[in-house]
Amino acid sequence: MPPLAPLTNSAQLVLNWAALFLPRLVLALAVLIGGIFITQWISRELNRIVAKSSRLDATLKPLLVSIARYTVLALVIVLALEQLGVQTTSLLAVLGAAGLAIGLALQGTLSNIAAGLMLLFLRPFRVGDFIEVPTVTGLIGRVREIGLFACRLETFDGLLVFAPNATIWNAPLRNHTRNEGRLLALSIAVSAAADAARVKAKLLELAHETGALTRPPVVYVENLNSNTVEFVLLCWILSARISNLQHTIIERIRRELTAMGPDFAPQRILRRVPPDTDPARFMAA
Repeated sequence: MPPLAPLTNSAQLVLNWAALFLPRLVLALAVLIGGIFITQWISRELNRIVAKSSRLDATLKPLLVSIARYTVLALVIVLALEQLGVQTTSLLAVLGAAGLAIGLALQGTLSNIAAGLMLLFLRPFRVGDFIEVPTVTGLIGRVREIGLFACRLETFDGLLVFAPNATIWNAPLRNHTRNEGRLLALSIAVSAAADAARVKAKLLELAHETGALTRPPVVYVENLNSNTVEFVLLCWILSARISNLQHTIIERIRRELTAMGPDFAPQRILRRVPPDTDPARFMAA
């Protein structure tokens, strides 16, 4: 019997430890599992609430849901650790030091977070805008989500573009839909025998019939030679409608001018943008 005494004492210590620790472990697991389900439920409800909200900017909706989800999850983890007897104050100090070391190692990721905050604060674009970063090949599309780390874009042909925030923030950006109107400049060449006044009147009439102008259209003669007269039509059209209307206007110009007679039939219709040195830019301003 005496040789078994140390083993008996060890077993008693294990039993005593188990009697004290296992209930805490079970309670901590229950808090953690229950907290995860609560976090998922809160995330779903917040998604439903913000989706119905008309006052909240669509750009901020996914960010607010993410912040709420991770905040609740962090509280759940802290509560679970407290059930195990872990001193959370000292743990937070350790996590702070570890966070500093991780932050130094992940400077690129932190730059994406900083860029994401600047994008959300300055709002160079919003969810739904069509943007382009000319200096980065392939970085063009409609914004579907603005996150803390990256933005999700959808290209015209349906491809997903996952763009780090720092890449967008550190380069010149074009927003194709932010301004109210976009310039549509068309060059129309007709026979020199055509009545210039009638051509101008018809082009202005067709421009007004679009019903989507943001300022009065302008028509002027760009070039004139013995065979042809080249007119330029400048229209400022609502950004949301320019994609469809540019095709409609070109087709209507071809059809309507052709119906006016052989001399009015367009010999060429081109979409153009006046160069920087062209005084016509002041006419469109």
